[in-house]
Amino acid sequence: MSRKIKDPIELFHSGQFVKVSAPMVRYSKLAFRTLVRKYNCDLCYTPMIVAADFVRSEKARDSEFTTNQGDCPLIVQFAANDARLLSDAARIVCPYANGIDINCGCPQRWAMADGYGACLINKPELVQDMVKQVRNQVENPRFSVSIKIRIHDDLARTVDLCRKAEATGVSWITVHGRTVEERHQPVHYEAIKIIKENMSIPVIANGDIRSLKEAENVCHITGTNGVMVARGLLANPAMFAGYEETPLKCIWDWVDLALELGTPFMCFHQHLMYMMEKITSRQEKRIFNALSSTSAVLDYLTDNYGI
Repeated sequence: MSRKIKDPIELFHSGQFVKVSAPMVRYSKLAFRTLVRKYNCDLCYTPMIVAADFVRSEKARDSEFTTNQGDCPLIVQFAANDARLLSDAARIVCPYANGIDINCGCPQRWAMADGYGACLINKPELVQDMVKQVRNQVENPRFSVSIKIRIHDDLARTVDLCRKAEATGVSWITVHGRTVEERHQPVHYEAIKIIKENMSIPVIANGDIRSLKEAENVCHITGTNGVMVARGLLANPAMFAGYEETPLKCIWDWVDLALELGTPFMCFHQHLMYMMEKITSRQEKRIFNALSSTSAVLDYLTDNYGI
Protein backbone atom coordinates (compact mmCIF):
# COMPACT_ATOMS: atom_id res chain seq x y z
CA MET A 1 0.00 0.00 0.00
CA SER A 2 1.41 3.44 -0.92
CA ARG A 3 1.96 5.88 1.93
CA LYS A 4 -0.60 8.65 2.35
CA ILE A 5 0.93 12.01 1.39
CA LYS A 6 0.01 14.71 3.91
CA ASP A 7 1.58 17.71 2.13
CA PRO A 8 -0.56 18.94 -0.79
CA ILE A 9 2.38 20.50 -2.63
CA GLU A 10 4.20 17.16 -2.47
CA LEU A 11 0.94 15.46 -3.52
CA PHE A 12 0.71 17.50 -6.72
CA HIS A 13 4.31 16.74 -7.60
CA SER A 14 4.02 13.01 -6.86
CA GLY A 15 2.94 12.15 -10.41
CA GLN A 16 -0.35 10.61 -9.27
CA PHE A 17 -3.67 12.08 -10.33
CA VAL A 18 -4.97 13.94 -7.28
CA LYS A 19 -8.58 13.40 -6.15
CA VAL A 20 -10.01 16.48 -4.42
CA SER A 21 -13.23 17.13 -2.50
CA ALA A 22 -14.59 20.58 -3.38
CA PRO A 23 -15.56 23.43 -1.06
CA MET A 24 -19.35 23.09 -0.60
CA VAL A 25 -21.35 25.51 1.51
CA ARG A 26 -22.98 23.60 4.43
CA TYR A 27 -21.68 20.24 3.22
CA SER A 28 -17.88 19.89 3.14
CA LYS A 29 -17.53 20.02 6.91
CA LEU A 30 -15.37 17.84 9.14
CA ALA A 31 -17.60 14.72 9.24
CA PHE A 32 -18.01 14.64 5.46
CA ARG A 33 -14.31 15.30 4.87
CA THR A 34 -13.49 12.40 7.21
CA LEU A 35 -15.88 10.16 5.27
CA VAL A 36 -14.48 10.87 1.79
CA ARG A 37 -10.92 10.44 3.06
CA LYS A 38 -11.88 6.84 3.98
CA TYR A 39 -12.72 6.30 0.30
CA ASN A 40 -9.52 7.45 -1.46
CA CYS A 41 -10.00 11.22 -1.47
CA ASP A 42 -6.51 12.78 -1.38
CA LEU A 43 -7.26 16.41 -0.47
CA CYS A 44 -10.24 18.18 1.11
CA TYR A 45 -11.43 21.79 1.14
CA THR A 46 -13.57 23.44 3.80
CA PRO A 47 -16.77 25.24 2.76
CA MET A 48 -16.16 28.83 1.62
CA ILE A 49 -15.67 31.14 4.63
CA VAL A 50 -15.97 34.94 4.42
CA ALA A 51 -12.53 36.13 5.55
CA ALA A 52 -13.76 39.44 7.02
CA ASP A 53 -16.28 37.70 9.33
CA PHE A 54 -13.74 35.04 10.25
CA VAL A 55 -11.16 37.62 11.35
CA ARG A 56 -13.60 39.86 13.23
CA SER A 57 -15.77 37.28 15.00
CA GLU A 58 -14.71 34.49 17.34
CA LYS A 59 -18.24 33.08 16.99
CA ALA A 60 -17.78 32.87 13.20
CA ARG A 61 -14.42 31.12 13.67
CA ASP A 62 -15.93 28.53 16.02
CA SER A 63 -18.94 27.80 13.81
CA GLU A 64 -17.23 27.93 10.41
CA PHE A 65 -13.99 26.06 11.04
CA THR A 66 -13.70 22.72 12.85
CA THR A 67 -10.90 20.27 12.31
CA ASN A 68 -8.96 17.48 14.03
CA GLN A 69 -5.62 15.70 13.72
CA GLY A 70 -6.78 13.27 11.04
CA ASP A 71 -8.27 16.04 8.87
CA CYS A 72 -5.22 16.35 6.64
CA PRO A 73 -4.26 17.51 4.07
CA LEU A 74 -6.73 20.37 4.39
CA ILE A 75 -7.29 23.59 2.45
CA VAL A 76 -9.40 26.40 3.94
CA GLN A 77 -11.25 28.34 1.24
CA PHE A 78 -11.88 32.03 1.83
CA ALA A 79 -14.07 34.59 0.13
CA ALA A 80 -12.10 37.82 0.26
CA ASN A 81 -11.65 41.16 -1.50
CA ASP A 82 -9.13 42.71 0.90
CA ALA A 83 -5.52 41.54 1.02
CA ARG A 84 -4.92 42.50 4.66
CA LEU A 85 -8.03 40.71 5.96
CA LEU A 86 -7.22 37.62 3.91
CA SER A 87 -3.65 37.48 5.22
CA ASP A 88 -4.97 37.87 8.79
CA ALA A 89 -7.39 34.96 8.18
CA ALA A 90 -4.55 32.87 6.71
CA ARG A 91 -2.39 33.53 9.78
CA ILE A 92 -5.21 32.31 12.05
CA VAL A 93 -5.70 28.99 10.21
CA CYS A 94 -2.04 28.38 9.38
CA PRO A 95 -1.32 26.14 12.42
CA TYR A 96 -4.36 23.95 11.63
CA ALA A 97 -4.36 23.63 7.82
CA ASN A 98 -2.02 23.02 4.90
CA GLY A 99 -3.04 26.07 2.93
CA ILE A 100 -5.73 28.52 1.88
CA ASP A 101 -7.64 28.94 -1.35
CA ILE A 102 -9.09 32.21 -2.68
CA ASN A 103 -12.57 31.78 -4.12
CA CYS A 104 -12.54 33.45 -7.55
CA GLY A 105 -15.30 31.27 -8.96
CA CYS A 106 -18.53 31.58 -6.93
CA PRO A 107 -21.18 32.96 -9.32
CA GLN A 108 -23.86 33.65 -6.69
CA ARG A 109 -25.28 37.17 -6.80
CA TRP A 110 -24.63 38.00 -3.14
CA ALA A 111 -20.95 37.06 -3.47
CA MET A 112 -20.47 39.05 -6.68
CA ALA A 113 -22.32 42.06 -5.18
CA ASP A 114 -19.96 42.02 -2.17
CA GLY A 115 -16.89 41.85 -4.43
CA TYR A 116 -16.19 38.16 -3.73
CA GLY A 117 -16.11 35.06 -5.88
CA ALA A 118 -16.20 35.10 -9.65
CA CYS A 119 -15.97 38.90 -10.01
CA LEU A 120 -12.29 38.49 -8.99
CA ILE A 121 -11.43 36.89 -12.35
CA ASN A 122 -11.76 40.44 -13.71
CA LYS A 123 -9.42 41.85 -11.03
CA PRO A 124 -6.07 40.08 -11.57
CA GLU A 125 -4.12 42.81 -9.73
CA LEU A 126 -6.26 42.37 -6.60
CA VAL A 127 -5.78 38.58 -6.78
CA GLN A 128 -2.01 39.13 -7.09
CA ASP A 129 -2.03 41.51 -4.12
CA MET A 130 -3.92 39.00 -1.96
CA VAL A 131 -1.53 36.17 -2.86
CA LYS A 132 1.51 38.38 -2.11
CA GLN A 133 0.15 39.50 1.26
CA VAL A 134 -0.52 35.93 2.38
CA ARG A 135 2.94 34.86 1.22
CA ASN A 136 4.48 37.78 3.19
CA GLN A 137 2.46 37.18 6.36
CA VAL A 138 2.60 33.38 6.67
CA GLU A 139 6.09 32.23 7.59
CA ASN A 140 5.65 28.53 6.75
CA PRO A 141 7.11 28.05 3.22
CA ARG A 142 5.08 24.81 2.78
CA PHE A 143 1.78 26.64 3.36
CA SER A 144 -0.02 26.65 0.01
CA VAL A 145 -1.93 29.55 -1.54
CA SER A 146 -4.22 28.52 -4.39
CA ILE A 147 -7.11 30.00 -6.36
CA LYS A 148 -10.31 28.51 -7.78
CA ILE A 149 -11.63 30.26 -10.88
CA ARG A 150 -14.22 30.21 -13.65
CA ILE A 151 -13.30 30.98 -17.25
CA HIS A 152 -13.92 34.11 -19.35
CA ASP A 153 -15.72 34.10 -22.70
CA ASP A 154 -12.38 35.32 -24.04
CA LEU A 155 -10.03 32.55 -22.84
CA ALA A 156 -6.96 34.74 -23.42
CA ARG A 157 -8.09 36.77 -20.37
CA THR A 158 -8.23 33.62 -18.24
CA VAL A 159 -4.77 32.54 -19.36
CA ASP A 160 -3.49 36.04 -18.52
CA LEU A 161 -5.06 35.88 -15.04
CA CYS A 162 -3.51 32.47 -14.41
CA ARG A 163 -0.06 33.56 -15.60
CA LYS A 164 -0.19 36.61 -13.32
CA ALA A 165 -1.26 34.44 -10.38
CA GLU A 166 1.53 31.96 -11.11
CA ALA A 167 4.11 34.77 -11.28
CA THR A 168 2.97 35.96 -7.84
CA GLY A 169 3.50 32.56 -6.21
CA VAL A 170 0.21 30.67 -6.42
CA SER A 171 0.75 26.98 -5.60
CA TRP A 172 -1.90 25.60 -7.98
CA ILE A 173 -5.08 26.68 -9.78
CA THR A 174 -8.46 24.93 -9.89
CA VAL A 175 -10.47 25.70 -13.03
CA HIS A 176 -14.23 25.26 -13.17
CA GLY A 177 -14.76 24.98 -16.90
CA ARG A 178 -17.76 27.31 -17.21
CA THR A 179 -18.22 31.07 -17.47
CA VAL A 180 -19.91 33.07 -14.72
CA GLU A 181 -23.22 33.03 -16.63
CA GLU A 182 -23.20 29.28 -17.30
CA ARG A 183 -24.84 26.87 -14.84
CA HIS A 184 -25.83 23.54 -16.41
CA GLN A 185 -24.26 23.93 -19.85
CA PRO A 186 -21.55 21.40 -20.80
CA VAL A 187 -18.15 21.99 -19.16
CA HIS A 188 -15.48 23.44 -21.48
CA TYR A 189 -12.78 20.83 -20.90
CA GLU A 190 -10.87 22.09 -23.95
CA ALA A 191 -10.53 25.49 -22.20
CA ILE A 192 -9.09 23.78 -19.11
CA LYS A 193 -6.62 21.94 -21.36
CA ILE A 194 -5.44 25.24 -22.91
CA ILE A 195 -4.98 26.80 -19.47
CA LYS A 196 -2.99 23.77 -18.29
CA GLU A 197 -0.75 23.98 -21.38
CA ASN A 198 0.10 27.58 -20.46
CA MET A 199 1.01 26.85 -16.83
CA SER A 200 4.00 25.28 -15.16
CA ILE A 201 2.22 24.96 -11.79
CA PRO A 202 -0.37 22.22 -11.13
CA VAL A 203 -3.92 22.69 -12.47
CA ILE A 204 -7.06 20.91 -11.18
CA ALA A 205 -10.09 20.35 -13.42
CA ASN A 206 -13.57 20.91 -11.96
CA GLY A 207 -17.10 20.49 -13.25
CA ASP A 208 -19.64 17.67 -13.76
CA ILE A 209 -17.54 14.68 -12.72
CA ARG A 210 -19.74 11.84 -11.42
CA SER A 211 -17.53 8.73 -11.31
CA LEU A 212 -13.92 7.64 -10.98
CA LYS A 213 -13.93 6.68 -14.66
CA GLU A 214 -15.11 10.19 -15.63
CA ALA A 215 -12.45 11.70 -13.35
CA GLU A 216 -9.70 9.69 -15.06
CA ASN A 217 -11.11 10.60 -18.47
CA VAL A 218 -11.17 14.34 -17.65
CA CYS A 219 -7.55 14.17 -16.47
CA HIS A 220 -6.65 12.43 -19.73
CA ILE A 221 -8.50 15.00 -21.90
CA THR A 222 -7.20 18.09 -20.09
CA GLY A 223 -3.73 16.94 -19.01
CA THR A 224 -4.45 18.32 -15.53
CA ASN A 225 -2.85 17.10 -12.30
CA GLY A 226 -6.13 16.13 -10.68
CA VAL A 227 -9.87 16.66 -10.44
CA MET A 228 -12.08 18.42 -7.93
CA VAL A 229 -15.57 16.99 -7.36
CA ALA A 230 -18.59 18.49 -5.57
CA ARG A 231 -22.05 17.05 -6.36
CA GLY A 232 -20.62 13.72 -7.53
CA LEU A 233 -19.18 13.15 -4.03
CA LEU A 234 -22.35 14.32 -2.29
CA ALA A 235 -24.28 11.65 -4.21
CA ASN A 236 -21.56 9.03 -3.72
CA PRO A 237 -18.84 9.75 -1.13
CA ALA A 238 -17.17 6.45 -2.15
CA MET A 239 -16.82 7.60 -5.77
CA PHE A 240 -13.03 7.95 -5.67
CA ALA A 241 -12.75 4.33 -4.49
CA GLY A 242 -14.41 3.23 -7.73
CA TYR A 243 -17.98 2.61 -6.53
CA GLU A 244 -20.68 3.48 -9.08
CA GLU A 245 -23.23 4.18 -6.34
CA THR A 246 -22.99 4.65 -2.58
CA PRO A 247 -22.29 1.29 -0.88
CA LEU A 248 -24.21 0.48 2.30
CA LYS A 249 -20.95 0.42 4.25
CA CYS A 250 -20.38 4.08 3.29
CA ILE A 251 -23.88 5.02 4.50
CA TRP A 252 -23.20 3.42 7.87
CA ASP A 253 -19.74 5.00 8.03
CA TRP A 254 -21.50 8.36 7.57
CA VAL A 255 -23.95 7.58 10.38
CA ASP A 256 -21.10 6.65 12.76
CA LEU A 257 -18.97 9.71 11.87
CA ALA A 258 -21.86 12.17 11.96
CA LEU A 259 -22.98 10.97 15.39
CA GLU A 260 -19.42 10.89 16.73
CA LEU A 261 -18.69 14.44 15.54
CA GLY A 262 -22.05 15.95 16.53
CA THR A 263 -23.42 16.78 13.07
CA PRO A 264 -26.71 18.75 13.27
CA PHE A 265 -29.75 16.70 12.22
CA MET A 266 -30.59 18.69 9.08
CA CYS A 267 -27.08 18.25 7.69
CA PHE A 268 -26.95 14.57 8.76
CA HIS A 269 -30.30 13.86 7.05
CA GLN A 270 -29.55 15.90 3.91
CA HIS A 271 -26.31 14.01 3.27
CA LEU A 272 -28.21 10.72 3.53
CA MET A 273 -30.84 11.97 1.06
CA TYR A 274 -28.08 12.68 -1.46
CA MET A 275 -26.30 9.37 -0.83
CA MET A 276 -29.47 7.28 -1.13
CA GLU A 277 -30.88 9.05 -4.20
CA LYS A 278 -29.83 6.29 -6.62
CA ILE A 279 -30.65 3.33 -4.40
CA THR A 280 -34.17 4.20 -3.25
CA SER A 281 -37.55 4.20 -5.01
CA ARG A 282 -39.76 7.29 -5.22
CA GLN A 283 -42.00 5.90 -2.47
CA GLU A 284 -39.01 5.15 -0.21
CA LYS A 285 -37.67 8.69 -0.81
CA ARG A 286 -41.00 10.20 0.26
CA ILE A 287 -40.93 8.30 3.53
CA PHE A 288 -37.22 8.81 4.25
CA ASN A 289 -37.15 12.51 3.38
CA ALA A 290 -40.05 13.19 5.77
CA LEU A 291 -38.24 11.74 8.80
CA SER A 292 -37.59 14.39 11.43
CA SER A 293 -35.24 12.93 14.05
CA THR A 294 -31.97 11.04 14.25
CA SER A 295 -33.64 8.11 16.02
CA ALA A 296 -36.28 7.86 13.24
CA VAL A 297 -33.52 7.81 10.60
CA LEU A 298 -31.58 5.11 12.48
CA ASP A 299 -34.73 2.99 12.87
CA TYR A 300 -35.53 3.38 9.16
CA LEU A 301 -32.02 2.35 8.08
CA THR A 302 -31.97 -0.61 10.46
CA ASP A 303 -35.43 -1.82 9.39
CA ASN A 304 -34.82 -1.40 5.66
CA TYR A 305 -31.16 -2.26 5.29
CA GLY A 306 -30.82 -4.64 8.18
CA ILE A 307 -27.46 -3.48 9.44
